[in-house]
Amino acid sequence: MSAQPASRYARLQSGESAERGRAARKATPRSAHGEWAPAPRRPDPVAVLAAQAASRVQELVPIRYGRMLVSPFTFYRGAAAVMAADLAATPDSGIVVQACGDAHISNFGGFAAPDRRVVFSPNDFDETLPGTWEWDVKRMAASAEIAGRDVGLPAASRRWIVEESVREYREAMRDFAGRSHLDVWYERLTASELVDRFGGTLKGRGRIEFARPFVNARRKTSLRAVKKLTERADGKLRFGHVPPLLVPIRELVGPVDAREQSAFVQKVLDEYAQSLDADREYLFRTHRFVDMARKVVGVGSVGTRAWVFLLVGRDGQDPLVLQAKEAQPSVLEPHLGASEFANHGERVVRGQRISQAASDIFLGWQRSVGLDGNEHDFYVRQLWDWKASADLSTLSAAGLHAYTRACGWSLARTHARSGDRLAIAAYLGGGPAFDRAIARFAAAYADQNELDHRRLAEAVATGEIAAVGGV
Repeated sequence: MSAQPASRYARLQSGESAERGRAARKATPRSAHGEWAPAPRRPDPVAVLAAQAASRVQELVPIRYGRMLVSPFTFYRGAAAVMAADLAATPDSGIVVQACGDAHISNFGGFAAPDRRVVFSPNDFDETLPGTWEWDVKRMAASAEIAGRDVGLPAASRRWIVEESVREYREAMRDFAGRSHLDVWYERLTASELVDRFGGTLKGRGRIEFARPFVNARRKTSLRAVKKLTERADGKLRFGHVPPLLVPIRELVGPVDAREQSAFVQKVLDEYAQSLDADREYLFRTHRFVDMARKVVGVGSVGTRAWVFLLVGRDGQDPLVLQAKEAQPSVLEPHLGASEFANHGERVVRGQRISQAASDIFLGWQRSVGLDGNEHDFYVRQLWDWKASADLSTLSAAGLHAYTRACGWSLARTHARSGDRLAIAAYLGGGPAFDRAIARFAAAYADQNELDHRRLAEAVATGEIAAVGGV
């Protein structure tokens, strides 16, 4: 596909046709997805990462490399751009969905819907862009294989887990193909349904570990963020100073005029508020700004600009902690064409709203001039709103099997909202041919990922790049 014009893949397509899927299967057999080998002129993975780092906060980039060095799995989490380039050379059906762009299994999790239920879904859309659905499936499947290796599962168990996660995607898509678009649009997976449906066969401690993140999710609120991230000075609440992970704005800009800083922040927040629906803008404006800090987040995202805003409501109570995360061009864009949105924060928000059955009520975007004097795009959401993420290292083979099946189902629901689910279902078919092909791909790509992780370690050891561990 890399030799084909990117514009072919740049937009979502209307219409539904099972015949289209069957025709695509003839052009690109399902077995073709099982084959993968590095291209003769495959880019150096360290060079790909370094190119990404050029637009990031340079003092934070070594933290990113340090986090990616921890294991092949953490390397994979940060290497979405590396895999995007690799996937561009693989076969695909040509059927476009709103792709997540970075659908590894640690980017699935729980969050609060507006009706205050915890729902499970892909929850990271930094790289979202219209694109072929197979790329998401392959990234998810390879991450399951790599996670299995990370916890020491044998090859047969890993293959079973990958095939089962892809089977869940395939069967869910075929189910969605038989339902109305409204039914698909309303469909969601709550935490309780997830535990019962996918973790129902787990016993004892295995079921407890599987359910724990979703039970504990309700504790992760703005109030808890205030307790963990703030301090009081002269009776006033403000963000603490925990460099380099949390650095208040006062430490970054020095003794600037307080009124100038306040005016700048208010302009940022006003521009963000305009991206919200009227009712949510009203709710947001019942809070007033207190403080702002730069925060290091994630693995692959480290070095992009991320800010947290502390606001309070009535009588200085009712805290609200928002995160503004920089949105740079999607790693898919060099291969699939540029986004239709001039603001990458809007690209992320629009893609997330299409893909998720529910999203944060404060999800919005804005553009502002940064400390470097350049404009940057951001998307904004609550820092914590019942966020739940599984600790994959604690899961047994059965637990990982249950979790990755939930990921497969959720990814199918995400794709069915925006793409031609009839065509995808017809392409997949009723048998396991596609499942088995993707399992072969996942194993081959996991081998390459280990080589890439080793290449990063060598680059750090020889001083080609700098890495900082332990943060």
